[in-house]
Amino acid sequence: MTVTTAAPADADRAATPECSLLPVVGSDTLVPLVDGRSVPYANLDVAASAPALQIVADRVTEVLPLYASVHRGAGYLSQVSTALYESARRTVGDFVGARDDDVTIVTRNTTDSLNLLAGCVPARPDGQPGRVLVLDVEHHANLLPWQRDGAATVLVGGTSVAETLAGLRAELARLPYALLAVTGASNVTGESLPVADLVRIAHDAGARIALDGAQLVPHRGFSLAATGVDYVAFSGHKTYAPFGAGALVGRRDWLDAGTPHLAGGGAVRNVSAGETRWQAAPARHEAGSPNVIGAVALAAACDALAALDPDALVAHETALRTRLVDGLDAIDGVRVVRVWADAVDPVGVVTFSVVGHDPGLVAAYLSAEHGIGVRDGRFCAHPLLSRLGYDAGAIRASVGVGTTGDEVERLLTALQAYVTDGATSRYEVVDGCWVVADDPRPVPVGSGLAGLFATAAAGFLTDAVGCGPAPLDE
Repeated sequence: MTVTTAAPADADRAATPECSLLPVVGSDTLVPLVDGRSVPYANLDVAASAPALQIVADRVTEVLPLYASVHRGAGYLSQVSTALYESARRTVGDFVGARDDDVTIVTRNTTDSLNLLAGCVPARPDGQPGRVLVLDVEHHANLLPWQRDGAATVLVGGTSVAETLAGLRAELARLPYALLAVTGASNVTGESLPVADLVRIAHDAGARIALDGAQLVPHRGFSLAATGVDYVAFSGHKTYAPFGAGALVGRRDWLDAGTPHLAGGGAVRNVSAGETRWQAAPARHEAGSPNVIGAVALAAACDALAALDPDALVAHETALRTRLVDGLDAIDGVRVVRVWADAVDPVGVVTFSVVGHDPGLVAAYLSAEHGIGVRDGRFCAHPLLSRLGYDAGAIRASVGVGTTGDEVERLLTALQAYVTDGATSRYEVVDGCWVVADDPRPVPVGSGLAGLFATAAAGFLTDAVGCGPAPLDE
């Protein structure tokens, strides 16, 4: 099928970056299409897992020969690895503007960080769990940990920033809350609430504030000290360091006294048959052998992002997002999802639907016929998608420092072709997931994946929506 679409205006091309802001691993990777061609992969799924920065991969290669056990090891490489790990901790804390008395805990990801913090919220005087207030816009990582002990109040957000802030203010005045836990930027729409207002509202009510920084920290400069936020959590795999480390950074007192996140070696001062004396944070929450390489990778990513001109970072992402939204709005039958009409400075995350078409089918088409990676489903934000009327899911495209304007144009052209002419291949649902019928595409040599593509997700389809298995959404 040959498809022609209106070319973007010269002004659009001029405003859209031709090059990535930082080199990322895999930017030249070719993927096969159903028509037999191979094209460079257009990774527009950065919000789920960002590719590694090349400088991060280089740093990992550099330190791997130095890897050994950490903390208490007398060997030379053990001492080197310990120094690398603790240096990485300082770098990560500095990246988010940690105060002198804050503590940086190396975790697995944002979900791990917020589960850890949930075990540290002080109980009420009657022994009941401390109350936590969250919005219905949250990613499940910032919802489920608080719901588990029954201490969470989930407030339905308003249709505007002002209405949502007013709702938070009223609820915080109604009951004594220990913590307001809120997203720094929506993983569905990229929109956010003003941090300064959130901090003021929480602190005026005597509550602390924790920020889910998974989508904010990689895309905008952030500082605990400058904002007054009490805790921030974020993930390495969304910060261009996909080596299994994340971080929780914030005020020490709760973290020193809270329930140890894991019970095990390294988290204790002394153990006897009848008593355990725990360390203070961060060791208190880092039992077992830590992810030294992941921490070093995250620190390298933090250094690389910190070295960027912040105005250049915002300009790069804003140009890509603006072109993406404008292009989607121009295609008949495509609707861009928005939460707050008055939100400003959204990050590079855009969710949309193709009216009358299963989002999983559209995502499968974009991959099989155009080599474009997007996300479909409910993005681990089920309450929000339900409130907005997308119980069947939607499609998300997201950009970052490694994204180019050409990749955005490829998506817009492919969607226009789909709306105009439909798919050229035949698709079917296998184990709840849309796939190409009799898919002719080969798998990478040596990957061990031959014959597994159609059923790889079968074991994870406990909450499937459309094509995408929801538990894999992030």
